[in-house]
Amino acid sequence: MSDPIKVDFSDKGKGRGSSTKEVYIPPEKAGLKIFISIIITLIGGAIAYYFMLPPMNFGAIDFYIFWAVVAAIFVGANFLLSKAFMRPEYIPYVKKVAIAPIIIVIVLALVLGVGYLTSSVFFRAASYSELLSFNESTDLDSGVTKIDSTVDFRNVAMIDAAAAEKLADKVLGDLATIGLESQFELASEYSTQINYNGAPCRVYPLRYGNFFKWLNNTKDGFPGYVIVNMNNQETEFVLLDEASTAGYMKYSPTEFLQKNLRRIVRFEYPTAIIGNISFEADDNGTPYWICEVIEKKVGLIGGDDVKAIVMVDAVSGASQYFSIDEVKAGEATDADGNKVSLSWIDQVYNGDLLVQQYNYYGTYLNGFWNSVFGQSGVKKATVGSSYIAMDDDVYIYTGVTSVTADESILGFILINQRTKEAMFYTTTGATEAAAQNSAQGALSDKGWSATFPLLINLDGEATYFMSMKDASNVVKGYAMVNVSNYNIVATDAADGNPDLVKCINNYSKVLKDTKNVAINVDTSVAPDKVVTDDNNNQTQNEDKTVSGVVEEIRSQIESGSTCYYVKLAGVDKHVKVSAANVPEAIFFKTGDKLTFVVEDEDSGWTTATELVVKEDVTE
Repeated sequence: MSDPIKVDFSDKGKGRGSSTKEVYIPPEKAGLKIFISIIITLIGGAIAYYFMLPPMNFGAIDFYIFWAVVAAIFVGANFLLSKAFMRPEYIPYVKKVAIAPIIIVIVLALVLGVGYLTSSVFFRAASYSELLSFNESTDLDSGVTKIDSTVDFRNVAMIDAAAAEKLADKVLGDLATIGLESQFELASEYSTQINYNGAPCRVYPLRYGNFFKWLNNTKDGFPGYVIVNMNNQETEFVLLDEASTAGYMKYSPTEFLQKNLRRIVRFEYPTAIIGNISFEADDNGTPYWICEVIEKKVGLIGGDDVKAIVMVDAVSGASQYFSIDEVKAGEATDADGNKVSLSWIDQVYNGDLLVQQYNYYGTYLNGFWNSVFGQSGVKKATVGSSYIAMDDDVYIYTGVTSVTADESILGFILINQRTKEAMFYTTTGATEAAAQNSAQGALSDKGWSATFPLLINLDGEATYFMSMKDASNVVKGYAMVNVSNYNIVATDAADGNPDLVKCINNYSKVLKDTKNVAINVDTSVAPDKVVTDDNNNQTQNEDKTVSGVVEEIRSQIESGSTCYYVKLAGVDKHVKVSAANVPEAIFFKTGDKLTFVVEDEDSGWTTATELVVKEDVTE
């Protein structure tokens, strides 16, 4: 039998320059399939846009991702409609049709790649270091909240965000009065610390408890919001007027569909790059959403900064666009020519952005290579930050330390979150973390944790102030730590009931004993003392004073300390005075006129917590 004839249809051996060409076999009704693919792409792209909400802006990464998704939808639709998964001979045709969208994706990728290079800190270190400018070596008294004999202590935040959230969560039970209990929870990620009618407060919007609770309540919206006074810890659920024309809050980032805040802003401002969103209330209690509009100041995609805000009424959904210059000026003109006050807005630049910009300055001021090798003058913000209310604005505060991250600070920065005015204060001392450890060490037997320290100028003495919290984030006491020497620490005796006056007095005594520094603080303007009941609920207890001429003094030793029982003329009960709390007690004598801050007790005496006035009226 002869061998079969073999026919080779390949280009092998046909000489130099020969090639194999793919045969493009279009499917039936190829034009119609392309048209349908385009329709599917338009519909799919619209759905993707609705949920992804990308800005039509070359400076946003989401812009490139969106168009890659659109291209993938077209290629995938054409592949499926051509049935190339069943008929491999159609694959070359599908590849050919996909060339155009692939070229578009490649071009966008090249643009993004070039943008990445032009925005790299390697090439643009100087530009990054110039994002934030500030006044250096500012006088301590000109910026930090100063507490002395003339300044009220009531503008100081006594608790942190975690403790405030604990208080806010408790008042949600007030919704039972309108039949909406268990329907909502706090949207804590959008809470903001604001200066509300002169007091440091934190406001909390709501979210629906789950999807089904959203179905039941989305028609009416959110009935209100929670506001916590960070100083006296008063907490209120602000109930909006359902009967009014506007009604409840209907617009929020936590909404799912058409009333979602990001969707409203995106459809109104399609090219805007939206940054952080914060919740605020004006001085009349009207709720608003403040949305950062970001611009890229370094190259194509680097150097985030705020160029404007979009302010959205949380009740009506009406939005207004204000430039950053208008916001800094505190006033603008709306579309109808009316003057609009913007000075009540407290957070335009979110804290994370400001700290990042400072770190760019501290790291790259002397160039990129210096930040890697020599590190001359390289510094950074310490871990963590807090807020200080001053002059109707809110400032973010954080310490500054060397890049070696040791236990000491070089100074600290204050940055206005509305105007971006920044100040650097040169001082040496302990980091916030070291101060927290000192405070916790002083009360190690309690197992309490210290809040992030708030920096105050206590009559000229830079001081870290902290609340001490238990595991449930309930404030149990206060502590003060000296910035220049974190071994100087004082608490309020840690009996579980926070007493600011006692903490100040103890701190004053320690300063006098260790540094021979006398501070003059008017404790009569301190917030009312907070008392914690058996259920960890906190109530305000106004200080009560008694006054009179000493008629009789008796003493005894109790728990290693001398206690004096003082009978004052005109006062029914004896006043119990512990020498540990009132060291001056050892000098009391008959005929002195004394005024005490006291606590009533169910016993034969009342306990003095502080000596206010001592006068010698004997002749």
